[in-house]
Amino acid sequence: MAYQAGGQRPAPRPVPDTCEIQAYLQDYGTLLESQSCPSLVVDHHWNVVMANSAFETLFHGVRPHPTAMPGENFLRFVLFHPDAGEVLGEHEPGWCLPMLAQLRTALETHGHDHELQAVRREIAQDPIMEAAYRQGLPHWIRAVGEAATRLDGAVRLLHHPDPRRGRTECRIVEEVPQPLRELGYRRLTMVLRDPRRPAVPVRRPRRPRDGASHLTVVPSTED
Repeated sequence: MAYQAGGQRPAPRPVPDTCEIQAYLQDYGTLLESQSCPSLVVDHHWNVVMANSAFETLFHGVRPHPTAMPGENFLRFVLFHPDAGEVLGEHEPGWCLPMLAQLRTALETHGHDHELQAVRREIAQDPIMEAAYRQGLPHWIRAVGEAATRLDGAVRLLHHPDPRRGRTECRIVEEVPQPLRELGYRRLTMVLRDPRRPAVPVRRPRRPRDGASHLTVVPSTED
């Protein structure tokens, strides 16, 4: 079964070894692929269990990265990939801070999880990211409210590689059918909206390949 449309992993992620669940996931992958909007299924680590071709197309232009490819772990992509801001518009306030909030919530539920703790340690190694997590995130939540940390229903900006889309918005729709819930999975779909203005080429500066992913909207220190 192709659990990730158009992508390759060093090794497939384990799936439940029952015929009924495997058949459900096979059919669910077919459903996912039939959708025209980017859609993915993730586990509680944000590992991508499956994704459709529209998702692959959206992120086709990002450079290789050893730990933060969008089709492997979406949380790591948002936080650590130097090209994330070229696809995810208003990257820091629109994507980084909400995903840091998602990580915080996941750590509250799965505090001893090795994969989540590895992401947390990587944040701690970057002084600005660490300040964003420890100081900037609580300040941001106080300013915008807890509702801004939820993904379901959020409207986010994208830079779509298709010039007919260009700079556009998507609404994130989260779905958790019971079989996925039992596996600890959830589905996220980026429902593309009509572009707000005629598409124009958007050339954003690339961050260095080996540079840290810094948040600039959150001060590194707070009085």
